[in-house]
Formats: sequence, structure tokens, C-alpha cells
Amino acid sequence: MAGTTRLAGIMGWPVGHSLSPLLHRHWFEAHGIDGAYVKLAVAPKGLEAALRALPALGFLGCNVTIPHKEHAFALVDERDAAAEAMGAVNTVLVLPDGRLKGLNTDGLGFLAHLRATLPGLALEGARALVLGTGGAARAIGRVLLDPGGGAGVETLLLANRTEARARALADFLGGGEVVPWEARGAALEGVDLLVNATPLGMAGQGPLPLDIEALPAGAAVYDIVYRPLETDLLARARARGNPVVDGLGMLLHQAVPGFAHWGGVTPPVDRAAREAALAGL
Repeated sequence: MAGTTRLAGIMGWPVGHSLSPLLHRHWFEAHGIDGAYVKLAVAPKGLEAALRALPALGFLGCNVTIPHKEHAFALVDERDAAAEAMGAVNTVLVLPDGRLKGLNTDGLGFLAHLRATLPGLALEGARALVLGTGGAARAIGRVLLDPGGGAGVETLLLANRTEARARALADFLGGGEVVPWEARGAALEGVDLLVNATPLGMAGQGPLPLDIEALPAGAAVYDIVYRPLETDLLARARARGNPVVDGLGMLLHQAVPGFAHWGGVTPPVDRAAREAALAGL
């Protein structure tokens, strides 16, 4: 690395599993940019010191992953509207004056990938069912309900194994109808979009227990899990003819705003970018 190298990275604990370095290094190389993107294993107690050190070390920013998103929200100097709404940050930009700006690009990444994969899917006025209540579900629910820069769905159904958490999510979003977990299969009738925002289906977690018999033939199925790339849910949905969306694209699209800052260009999420990330799976 030269003294002019554009530096960025990802902070997490652990962080070894992250695919982000493969993606950002690909974009640096594809655009002929002298840049480096590194893994920064930062324990929770060291997060504040690590973030505050970014300007002094010449970093232009970093991505933030588990378990730091909520803590980073409290540490940055300013935040975008999505981060303010979510109470969590996944991207930190170092501004020219050394101040730190936090973004939350999870919802943007979800919606951008959905629209890129299924450009003909009508979302405004649609009916969607989201399974799960974690950070991803919060971001997805928010962007689905948003009639401005989001999808503007008419009905958002929320289901979780712990119903109280689903009710808390509905309250957080200011909208949404709670579906009992045992009624999730029946709730598929009439939906236009099903989103699995739980870890069920991920390698080592076991498949998502969901009968999709009631799912309309044209309904889209989106699974945010990307290990494996085709989950049991997506395989079953694809077999019956439903359009499906895997979780890797959400990771790729949510990375674009950060790279636009530290790379200086807005990168395309294309086949080459996808293959770069796939090399880590």
C-alpha cells in the first residue's frame, strides 16, 4: 500500500467470515483504484476507540457488523434518516472534517436487490409477509411500508416464533399486522411477497418449517439467508414456479453507498461483483 491508498474495512466480533473484503477488493480492482479493504476484529469494549481512530489512521470509513450496529449508532457524530429510524448503523463514513457519519443501508440493499432481480414485481399496494423480528426484519419492514423511497406495500404481515416480539416490531414500525406463528402457512393466501428474515434455513440452523401450499403462484419469495445460496425454502418455491430472490444480492447492494464514499465511484452490482463474493462461500 502506498501513502495515497484509499483505506476502508469492516469491524465485527468475530469478523473472519465476512464476504465484504472480497467484494470491495473486486470493486477497487475493477475501477483501477489504489485501495485496500481489511477485516478489523474489534471486541465490543474496543469499538469506541477503534471508530475514533479511523480518521487518524487515514481510513475513509468502514462497515459495521454483529455485534456493533447498535453501539456504533450511539458513537457516530451524525446519522442518515434510515439509521435514525433503525437505531442501528452498518456503515460509517469519515467526513472531510474527521467527524463520523453513520448510515443504515440494510433496507436499501434489500429493496434494490428485489427490484433488480424481479423488475416486474409491483410492490405499491401489495401484501407482504415477513418472518422474523431481528435487525434485518426491522430494516425490511421499514422499507416495505415506506411510500416515499421505499416499496409502499398496503399490507405488511409479521410473524415470529415469539409473538410478543412481532407485536413489538409492529409498534416500532408504526404499522403491520401480527400473525401467530402457527398461522403463518395460512397467512400466505393472497400475499404478493414472502420474506424469510430469520436464520432458519442457514447452514447449521435447520430448514424453515413452513408449508407454502397456500402461496399464490405468482408470489415472490425472498430469503435473506445466503449460506447456502439456495435454501430449502427457495428450492421448494422455485420447484412450484414462484419467482425467488436469494440473500447474497442484499449484501452486495447494501455495500454500494459505503464504497461510493471510500472508492469515489458508485460501483455496479453485476455478475462480476456477485462472483467475487461467491468465492467466499
